[in-house]
Amino acid sequence: MTKLKLETIEDDKPVNRMVKFPGAIYRDLTAYAEVLARDGGNTPAPDPIKLVVPMIQRFMATDKAFRKARAQFRQTRL
Repeated sequence: MTKLKLETIEDDKPVNRMVKFPGAIYRDLTAYAEVLARDGGNTPAPDPIKLVVPMIQRFMATDKAFRKARAQFRQTRL
């Protein structure tokens, strides 16, 4: 089984933004969704667009420099 960084896709109230993806990125998102479905017990593949938010969340959560800068930013705003 492949160890992907994403495991589940949470449903949350969205904020609408328009983003254009290069074709290669969209194809990779589609492939990622297919792997996620296969490794999840052959469940239906999620809409590739629904992967974008969890991927960004995961990226920011694992970026130590961002976490440190965000904490400093929050302290200066108090």
